[in-house]
Amino acid sequence: MSLAGRTILMSGGSRGIGLAIAVAAARRGANVVLLAKTDTPDPRLSGTIHTAAAEIEAAGGGALAVVGDVRDERSVEGAVEKAVARFGGIDIVVNNASALAVDGTDTLPMKRFDLMTDIQLRGTYLLTSKALPYLRKGTNPHILSLSPPLNLSPAWLGAHPAYTMAKYGMTLLTLGWAAELAEDGVAANCLWPETYIATDAVRNILGGDAALERSRSPQIVADAAVTILERPAPECSGNTFLDVEVLRDAGVTDLSSYGGTGDLEYDIFIDPPTPSRPTEETPC
Repeated sequence: MSLAGRTILMSGGSRGIGLAIAVAAARRGANVVLLAKTDTPDPRLSGTIHTAAAEIEAAGGGALAVVGDVRDERSVEGAVEKAVARFGGIDIVVNNASALAVDGTDTLPMKRFDLMTDIQLRGTYLLTSKALPYLRKGTNPHILSLSPPLNLSPAWLGAHPAYTMAKYGMTLLTLGWAAELAEDGVAANCLWPETYIATDAVRNILGGDAALERSRSPQIVADAAVTILERPAPECSGNTFLDVEVLRDAGVTDLSSYGGTGDLEYDIFIDPPTPSRPTEETPC
């Protein structure tokens, strides 16, 4: 199912993984409506919603930049209205916007707790629910949330409970929609990177330049995302995908083009594979 002429409504997307997905979809002819807050340059962040829209158009897609806040009902309603007025409908919702704080319970300020739950939970629910009437009428409609598989290992549950709850909440909402909307033909899936991805969040919060060297390019998530969004909705719903799984299923076995030097850093919520123990049939 081609992305040509289909319209994506995305939260965030001014930079990083969201922008990479938007540009990859634009190369396939999609229209992309971005709802994001970065209207003017910020020295801590790369790009704005306007530079992102320019990149989308340069890649061959239609673009509409809507400055607003995914937590705010009027902002979301306005983005939906503008998307429909400009492109005639909405076929895909990408829940990309998130806030990251990996503090423990003793140190996490309530302001950061509220921010994460408001963006990840309220924002994801708000954007999807307001777009839902148009998704039901859309072409091969998909909901895609950038959220992880539900790894209930105590190591992850105890690492940063507030962030874990916020991200797992996105996943639970999305899996709920997969069940709720199955008869309507609307797919709902989650996508998460196997490893760190070279983004501002990794640089600023998760380890600086050293972490970036152990990260893959956002393009790996983008390529996985468009692969999912081109699958027939009735046949692809209710999944928590890893980017590498999607690409390998599509026949991509060489991931070296996505970068990262030396040992890659597995992403939050992803357990590194356990080395197989040698047997008599397997020489050391």
